[in-house]
Amino acid sequence: MTQPIVTDLVLLGGGHSHAIALKQLGLHPLPGVRITLISDPPHTPYSGMLPGHIAGFYTYDETHIDLQRLTRFAQAQFYCDRVLNLDLTQNQVICANHPPIPFDYLSLDIGSTPATQTVSGATQHTIPAKPVSQFLQAWNTLLQNVQNNPQKPWHIAIIGGGAGGVELALNAKTRLQQLLPPENLQISLFHRNSTLLKGHNNWVSSYLTQHLKQRGIQLHLNETVNQVTKTQIHCQSGLTKTFDCAFWVTQASAPQWLAESDLTTDKNGFILVADTLQSVSHPHIFAAGDIATMTNHPRPKAGVFAVRQGQPLFKNISRIVTGKDPKPFKPQKKYLALIGTGDQRAVASWWKLGAASPLLWRWKDKIDRNFMAQFEQLSPTPHPIQPEPKTSEKKPKSNSPNSLFSQVIKTIDNPPLADPLPQTDNSETTPQNHHYLHNFLNDPYKFGQIAVNESFNPLWAIGATPQTVLTSIILPYSSPSPLETLLRQVLVGVCHQLQATHTTLLGGHSTQGENLALSVLCHSKIVGEHSLEKPRLQAGQSLILTQALGTGTLFTADRHAQAKGRWVHQALDSLLLPQQQAMHILQEAGATACTAIQEKGLLGHLLMLRGETPVQIELMLSNLPIFDGAIDTLAQGFTHPHQLRNQRYGQQIVNWSDCQTTPSAPLLFDPQVAGGLLAALPSENAESCLIRLQTAGYTHSRIVGHLSPPVSGQLVFLR
Repeated sequence: MTQPIVTDLVLLGGGHSHAIALKQLGLHPLPGVRITLISDPPHTPYSGMLPGHIAGFYTYDETHIDLQRLTRFAQAQFYCDRVLNLDLTQNQVICANHPPIPFDYLSLDIGSTPATQTVSGATQHTIPAKPVSQFLQAWNTLLQNVQNNPQKPWHIAIIGGGAGGVELALNAKTRLQQLLPPENLQISLFHRNSTLLKGHNNWVSSYLTQHLKQRGIQLHLNETVNQVTKTQIHCQSGLTKTFDCAFWVTQASAPQWLAESDLTTDKNGFILVADTLQSVSHPHIFAAGDIATMTNHPRPKAGVFAVRQGQPLFKNISRIVTGKDPKPFKPQKKYLALIGTGDQRAVASWWKLGAASPLLWRWKDKIDRNFMAQFEQLSPTPHPIQPEPKTSEKKPKSNSPNSLFSQVIKTIDNPPLADPLPQTDNSETTPQNHHYLHNFLNDPYKFGQIAVNESFNPLWAIGATPQTVLTSIILPYSSPSPLETLLRQVLVGVCHQLQATHTTLLGGHSTQGENLALSVLCHSKIVGEHSLEKPRLQAGQSLILTQALGTGTLFTADRHAQAKGRWVHQALDSLLLPQQQAMHILQEAGATACTAIQEKGLLGHLLMLRGETPVQIELMLSNLPIFDGAIDTLAQGFTHPHQLRNQRYGQQIVNWSDCQTTPSAPLLFDPQVAGGLLAALPSENAESCLIRLQTAGYTHSRIVGHLSPPVSGQLVFLR
């Protein structure tokens, strides 16, 4: 039996300190501690390599730490969400898309953002360098626009002459000059002081000033920007410059919600921490990286300090959670800065010394790659996929009205039950569907949502409308408080999904076991004219699939920390979309048969739908919608345990021997979680139906096959 959960440790932000701490927590687990990371998005950039990524020297994956993989390695929960506030009275984190998240201990490493709010128009008309995810999205958009319009003159403005602004100017120049003729590119750097790179020595400042000029970058020193309009920068001196794109890389600032919390901060809004990295006002809260200011040892907001704080943060969290006194940490006063100049050279800045050389770039490159290498090849021991319990095991003992389930459900917004329930007549049937789902995520809230869709999709497929739901939940062994937290996350996820379909949770049971699992029993009704309970496949029809394939292999790889975070979260976004509207669109297009793709895979469910109907099925492998990464994880050997069982359906494919080496072919057998709908409808309606589906948000929808009269006994073939 696993160690019962007794303590909740919540980490806000995926900065350098937290990344290192999570790696250590994976190597040295804390028994009885449930770790939850909250971060948006699922990848966090490494600041040392980001300028090189701008220049095109590094790929996205080479410069970003994959938080999904890292949390899997640390056996931690991961809530991909945006923090809105802290409730320190109740010790809760308030997020945009999750229920309040309670904690016993909290750590913040959320970085900082440039202070655009101090200048009129800067927030509306410039792109801040942080958050990096938003900056990179804007940068990639700029690259695309430049590539599409190379004949147009482009003026790029950068406000801020610190190390970040200088590196951005030099590396942006490198990348953009590959796309534009020299006469069509102008980069201007605005700085309020007379010298660049405050905090670095005179030699470094002088060298980089000259280097910027040599690279053709216009410098506007002693210029304080006091207004930004849609296309112009206005300075206090009267200088006005027109721009096409402006980046804001100035003094760091803290998020506004932090100032509204009760945490003690410095004059700039950053959390004041003691030598132990604990908040000076709330010792059960830690902070590291840019968001923290050490009371006794203030340091610049630089990534090097966040990296150095990772190990002492891990040690002190471990000590305080296990009842030991934390130990003080003193950061170094002097630090080496290696500033990339965009031409595979680097400038070294240390105290009063400075140097520039290609050798320094190679040294910097080696240091950065070694840092990132520690987050690769993470291999946790995943929980095995549990079989569905026997009927007797699936029914926990009845809980009293005062049970934890009853207590929690009373506090959740649950759609009201129509009173009385509508009476059925002879034209209505009341099908029900029962699905048991073992937890495959490290986010119980989304797991609850997806479990509902898993149960509902087969009902939508036959034209039924869900009415009421009963649930049975197995919760991992925990003490009362962590148990309630987990149950609330799951049930709020369930009820959130029910609200979208006006379905009521009548009640349920909870019990404890090794791993989280959820059973959903749904009662529905179906009006005769909408029924697809008796499917009719006909020659001359097309097959439309409303959701991409690949969740079986993706989530198997994820459990082994081998799936990229963006792959997993792209798939989750699709699984969270109810198939209700898709079914309505398919019915209006004349669908005569439909099925939900689940554990038997696409081919297995299609063969069940066909039954004994004498039609030949042509599936188009090239048209199959596939989630990003699914072919990669299949190639790495990550297959769902039911994949082998499903491959028996391949015997029905006439030309399987010719197509089985096609990379997408194995996805015909990939078991799906909350998979999409596969419908047969008149071919003349297929294109217009597809457009409606994609417009409604089912963006992965594709025409994947056609039905024709059987030829020489052939049943299924691929092309």
